[in-house]
Amino acid sequence: MDLAWVESHRSPESRSGLVPRPGERLLAGGTWLFSEPQPDVTGLVDLTAMNWEPWEALPDGGLRLAATCTVQQARQAPWPSPVLARQCADALLMSFKVQAAATVGGNLCLGLPAGAMIALTAALAGEAVVWTPDGAERRTPVAAFVRDAGVVDLGPGEVLRAVELPGRALRAPTAFRRAALTSYGRSAALVIGRRESDAVVLTLTASVPRPVVLVLPPAPSAGAVRRAVADAGNDVGWYDDPHGAPDWRAAQTDLLAAEVCAELTGVVA
Repeated sequence: MDLAWVESHRSPESRSGLVPRPGERLLAGGTWLFSEPQPDVTGLVDLTAMNWEPWEALPDGGLRLAATCTVQQARQAPWPSPVLARQCADALLMSFKVQAAATVGGNLCLGLPAGAMIALTAALAGEAVVWTPDGAERRTPVAAFVRDAGVVDLGPGEVLRAVELPGRALRAPTAFRRAALTSYGRSAALVIGRRESDAVVLTLTASVPRPVVLVLPPAPSAGAVRRAVADAGNDVGWYDDPHGAPDWRAAQTDLLAAEVCAELTGVVA
């Protein structure tokens, strides 16, 4: 879609140039920005001009994904096991053309409950690296970066620079389950599990307005899983939109969480 109100386009080459002026919006892949009218946007600041590396290896075996890293590039990063990254990318149900343009940072900053890169990075203990307008940076867990549906932890002039994923989380066994009203519909419930030496970590997205991370015992009982999921839903509320009613999402999340735990622990609910 043409953004008929846009009058300027800037390509900054330094951090100072990223601070948006009134009416400007940061542009990365633009797959959402150009998908609907944006009458309040009069200028674009192109993040891709910063030429950030899409991904970098961290000393502990982890990964740093730039905000401008595309979904396609994220799939191609050197994951210890690439299965989960592929599963999350495919959960977006986007064409290969969109995957080549849509970015990890854009997905996080939209803060949508069904954001598949939100699910991936939250489930792998990701930490959002935020540049502040005073030249400093701050960090916050992805699960806290997304505060509510469409609400993220970014103040005026702040820029999401990257997401860092620790090596211990990348090396941990994982399990993935997803539910939708139709085979090719938007995710209505998505559960990712990660098995640590002393815990099973479940991350719930799509069925709740923001990511919820549950830390359970290493071999949780079916009852413990159900209680943890129910408590999470009572705490943040079950999401309600045309892609699924709250009670149905709650039931699906309960079922998926049990399946994920059974796969990771071998304990059948």
